[in-house]
Amino acid sequence: MTKRIVVLGGGSAGTMVANRLARQLGEEVKKREVEISLIANTDKHIYQPGYLFIAFNEKPSEHFIRKQDTLVHRHVNLVYDNVEKIDPEKKMVASGKKQYPYDYLVVATGSHLDFDSVPGLREGAHNFYTLDGAERLRDDLAAMEKGRILITVDVPHKCPAAPLELALMLDDYFRKNGRRKDIEIKYAYPIGRIHSLVPVAEWALPQFEKRDIKYETFFNLEEVDPKRKVAITMDGQEHEFDMLITIPAHTGAKAVMDSGLGDESGFIPTNRTTLKMVGQDDIYVVGDATNLPISKAGSTAHYQSESLVANIVSRVSGRPETAVYNGKVACFLENSLEDASMITFDYNNPPSPAATSDLLHWFKAVYNELYWLNAKGIL
Repeated sequence: MTKRIVVLGGGSAGTMVANRLARQLGEEVKKREVEISLIANTDKHIYQPGYLFIAFNEKPSEHFIRKQDTLVHRHVNLVYDNVEKIDPEKKMVASGKKQYPYDYLVVATGSHLDFDSVPGLREGAHNFYTLDGAERLRDDLAAMEKGRILITVDVPHKCPAAPLELALMLDDYFRKNGRRKDIEIKYAYPIGRIHSLVPVAEWALPQFEKRDIKYETFFNLEEVDPKRKVAITMDGQEHEFDMLITIPAHTGAKAVMDSGLGDESGFIPTNRTTLKMVGQDDIYVVGDATNLPISKAGSTAHYQSESLVANIVSRVSGRPETAVYNGKVACFLENSLEDASMITFDYNNPPSPAATSDLLHWFKAVYNELYWLNAKGIL
C-alpha cells in the first residue's frame, strides 16, 4: 500500500522538507510505494529575509520572488489549496472543498503577523515583515527628510534579530544620504534589554550608544493613535513619532488554532529533538509552526529539515528513527548596509557573535542568492 506523506505549508520549511523527501525517496515514488504531496496556499514563493533589503531599496521586490512550481521537485505532488482543518484522529487535513488523507503529516504552516493585537496598529504603523509593508517603507524612507522614527517590537516574532538590524541599517542609510542629523531613531523592546539573547543584546548595545540610536526597554505597546501619531504603552506613557515601524506579535496558522492543536498563540507543542507533535507519532512539525523556545528563522527550518527528513525516510524504509535535532540555528546580524556579524548556537551552546566585517555582509548577500538551491533541497 502506498505511504502518503503530506507536507502542509509551501514556505521555506515545507518546500525544503518536501524536496528533500523527494530527492531521497525517488525510487519509492517511482514504484508508487510513497506519495509526497505539498499543499501550498499560494503559487508565489517569497524569500522573506529579502524584505529588509527591499525596504532599503537594495534590491527590487521581484528579486526575492519565484513561482512555487519552479522550486518543487518533479516527484512532489504540488497542490494549491487553503487547508482549514487538521484531524489527527481521521489522519487527514481538509479544505472547504477537499480532504487529504495522510500516513505521515508534516506541519509547516509558519507564523503570522497579528496587526490587530494592538488597537490602531494596522492603521498607524509601517512594517517590513510583509511585501507590501517593505515596499511602502522603502518609499516613505526615501521621502523622509526629518523626524522621529520609533521602532516597536512585540513577541513572539520570527527573525528575532531583524528589528536590531533595521535600527542599525537605518542609521547607516540616513548617514549615507546626509539626513541623519535630522532623523531621530528610537528602538523599543518589551523586556529589560534590547534583545532576548544576552550576547546579541551585548553585541548591539555599544553600537546603539556609539551611533546615537536611542532605546527603551520594558516598552509594551497598548495602543496606537494614528491621528495624533502617538504610541501609548501599558504604563500610560505617550511616545510621539513621525514614523512608527512595528514588529507585531506573531501567531500560529488559523488552521492550527481552529483544529485545537496549538498553544495559546497557535503554535504546536513539539518534541524538541524528534520534532513530533506532542502526543502524536505520525505528525511532525517544522519551522515557525513549532512552540520550541528557539529562533523562528529560515536556518532553523533548514537544520530541522535534515533530521526530520532522515527520520521519515528511515520510517518509510522500515528502519528506526534515530536522527536528532540539536536546536541548531545560524543567523547573520547586519550592522549596516556594508558589514555584518554572525551567530550560531544550539540547545547546549549559547550564541557568540562573530567580529563584524564586510566579508560577513558579503556572505549574507551570497546566501540571499543561494537560498533557492536550499529551498529545492539541494544545499
